[in-house]
Amino acid sequence: MKRRDFIRNAGLVGLAAPITYNGYSINPIAQNSFFTKLAENAVLSDKIMVFIELSGGNDGLNTLIPVDQYSKLALHRSSILIPEDKVLAMSGVSGTGLHPAMTEVREMFDNGLVSVVQRVGYPNQDYSHFRSMDIWMTGANSNQYLDNGWLGRTLELDNPMYPTGYPNADNPDPLAIQIGSVAPVSLMGSAFPMGVSVGNPDEIYDLINDYVEPAPATPYGDELTYIRTVMQKTKLYSEVIKDAATAGQNFSSQYPPEYENELADQLKVIARLINGGLTTQVYLVSIGGFDTHSEQTVEGDPQSGNHAQLLRQVSQAIGAFQNDIELMGKADKVCGMTYSEFGRTIAANDSIGTDHGAAAPLFVFGKGVKPGIIGSNPVIPTDINISSDVDMQNDFRSVYASVLQDWFGLANPSDILYQQFPILPIFKDTVPVKDTAGRDPFGFNNYPNPVRSNTTITFTIPSGMVTITLLDSQGRSIRKIAEGTYPAGTHKIMFDRQDLSSGTYYYQLRLNGIGITRKMLVI
Repeated sequence: MKRRDFIRNAGLVGLAAPITYNGYSINPIAQNSFFTKLAENAVLSDKIMVFIELSGGNDGLNTLIPVDQYSKLALHRSSILIPEDKVLAMSGVSGTGLHPAMTEVREMFDNGLVSVVQRVGYPNQDYSHFRSMDIWMTGANSNQYLDNGWLGRTLELDNPMYPTGYPNADNPDPLAIQIGSVAPVSLMGSAFPMGVSVGNPDEIYDLINDYVEPAPATPYGDELTYIRTVMQKTKLYSEVIKDAATAGQNFSSQYPPEYENELADQLKVIARLINGGLTTQVYLVSIGGFDTHSEQTVEGDPQSGNHAQLLRQVSQAIGAFQNDIELMGKADKVCGMTYSEFGRTIAANDSIGTDHGAAAPLFVFGKGVKPGIIGSNPVIPTDINISSDVDMQNDFRSVYASVLQDWFGLANPSDILYQQFPILPIFKDTVPVKDTAGRDPFGFNNYPNPVRSNTTITFTIPSGMVTITLLDSQGRSIRKIAEGTYPAGTHKIMFDRQDLSSGTYYYQLRLNGIGITRKMLVI
């Protein structure tokens, strides 16, 4: 097999003579003045957010326990229900407590470092793992399909030409890092993933040690060794990650021994990279096993079993990470958030487990949060069927909108989420917002707006392939406004509303695959 064929078949894609490995883009193009302009107009604040996926659908009723509904819970889930006297009380809170395995999270809550958002979900729940997680990652409605992620759109807003010209002197570090073998949909931009993936924490340590893992003595092994060696010798993203990991250190003694807690191992690496000086703003980690259809607890001992072990790992990992961030003096800049694709049913099933449900609580933690509980406990009916759900109180996109506006300082979260969602009081000190309208390097706009009959769309670009598409309020493509190769300069295109009904629309410019979206109001 030819080496280039092997690289292609192994999932590596060339971008102007880079390599990509496990979603890890390495690109040698240098900086130019255009990218300096982008950096000067950056929208996002310098804050960092770590997203923790609890994969499989976490049982919220066994995580944040509505003690004021305990007698009703006992009717429906007695085989898995934590004894009431073992539920962890939370400072200043009545009627709600935590699973006894979550001692670190309880301590953080009591110390003002946790904001809990109750009953988070979305309308018209889809109970498929894959589809529901796709909805969470893209920020779509349940009947809507988007081909890019909410974080990808956010990072692309700041970096519309990525990956061309990256890394560069103003943007030397990855925009986002995910610990995992494949970049998630949430990081997908209009054409490219906006972050890099590292298969597991060991790959970071291998970079530090300049260690090439042994490969089998076969043609495949020779090519595998070649790829690994190229990764380690490339003086781009792999080099800055290596430098940060080498320079950084962990200060907390609360981490469990290596390989005993998968999530803690991932967060420990992230803390080390942050301490090492990476300016990366978005980190993603995950822990699986939450699809607890059976043996969620040990029969006769609800405090033990699979779910208790998972919550213990989550609590221990978050507690150690927060302690580490505080000891290194970075607590003002770093927050984290848990999420899962859905909750579980109110009732236990016959296998000492729970089935796919709807809403569940999520946790946002860090020095920057406004401590407390947002929302109310679910009301548990006396009579239910086996598939009854916890109803939604807070749309997950309200959480996203709050992160975008109050943590990252984005003035118009609807530019990312395509709809307006209420901002929740998750963060105690909101950062100054920056309007996205003033930072578009293409001058992409239309006038007049609102549109009565027609409008002129204007943009200034370097030469390249341009596509302008009209989208409806749900982000679905309606028609092509323009498509073709345009020379460098300013261009104007007349757009006739024709038979469009009144309402909110979006129009998207893609230059060589890189997208910028604007809102258009038709009246």
